[in-house]
Amino acid sequence: MKTTWTLDSTQSDVLIKMRHSKIAYLGGTTNKFGGYVSLEDNEIEDASVEFSLDINNKNESFQQVDSSLQLQDFFEADEHPIVSFKSTSFQKVNNNINFIKGDLTIKDVTRVVELDAEFIGVNTYNGQKKVAFEIKGDIKRQDFGLNYESFNHNSGLALGKDIKLIANLEFSI
Repeated sequence: MKTTWTLDSTQSDVLIKMRHSKIAYLGGTTNKFGGYVSLEDNEIEDASVEFSLDINNKNESFQQVDSSLQLQDFFEADEHPIVSFKSTSFQKVNNNINFIKGDLTIKDVTRVVELDAEFIGVNTYNGQKKVAFEIKGDIKRQDFGLNYESFNHNSGLALGKDIKLIANLEFSI
């Protein structure tokens, strides 16, 4: 039997970070998003995951200390506020090592990406059944048109080529 679990954004968060000036990270977190996971007979092998993230979040933790470059500007969040992911396959290696492949859309550009997915587990809390995942991976920013003329920024040190995505997602039924 297939069950659909709804993302609990109050118990979930997403961290997006990118190397900045070789030794530091430009980053931010948000919990303004939605999504779901569908499980067949409560088996992780058949999971399908979908989530969308509103990066037009004005949360102070999402702001960069260096005000000359903020993640909202980098993602052109006013024009493209939503980053979305929809899985196309889920490969279970063991209880904690899984690979999730799917379509990631950033700035209206969709590419197939493979992410690591750790199944944290199933638990019941206050009478509500919950399931949790940690999904992470490196995304090549140029694949999504996330270009930023940064060579002269910060004394000539450029931004990293990859964006690190770390999503701690909790779903409830």
